[in-house]
Amino acid sequence: MTPAESKYFNTARRMEEAFLALMEKKDFAYITVTEICKAAGVNRSTFYLHYETVGDLLTECVDHMNQRFAESFQQSTSEFQQSIQSATLDQLFLITPEYLMPYLSFISRNRTAFRVVLNNPGVMLADKTYAMVFEDILDQILQRHAVPERDRAYMLSFYIDGMMGIVRRWLESDCKDPAEDVAKIMMTVIRR
Repeated sequence: MTPAESKYFNTARRMEEAFLALMEKKDFAYITVTEICKAAGVNRSTFYLHYETVGDLLTECVDHMNQRFAESFQQSTSEFQQSIQSATLDQLFLITPEYLMPYLSFISRNRTAFRVVLNNPGVMLADKTYAMVFEDILDQILQRHAVPERDRAYMLSFYIDGMMGIVRRWLESDCKDPAEDVAKIMMTVIRR
């Protein structure tokens, strides 16, 4: 990466961080380019060099977060998905530490962004992201347990909403409790 490319990406990252900080304080619809530029320490022309609208910045923020989210536990997820097919039914738990710890660690490291996502799920497309992640794991386990497809959709909704409730509570405390403790709570709530 050339110095110019590095500067370009660093500026974009500063604008994303400023935007997320503003999203913690106010509704997306009321955030202006001027506010983002002021918080990021850039000129309006710099903003427009990167984005056409605040909506474009939002889309890029969501894309980057989803990419980092997937990368943070991609290897453990793929290994876990492979083990689903070879495990006995007694070994198939819906929630395991191997799956939860990378997920909770990522949330803790990116707590500001996740607070914004959970407080603005429609704007940040959080429901779609979480559903995709959980379906990759939970749906396969429910399939192995011969749960009918119609029932799996209801169960996945229950699991996703429940897990997000625990994550929301954890984020409200600024992730003060260790991720291991939160994982244990999740595993206690979601049994075999």
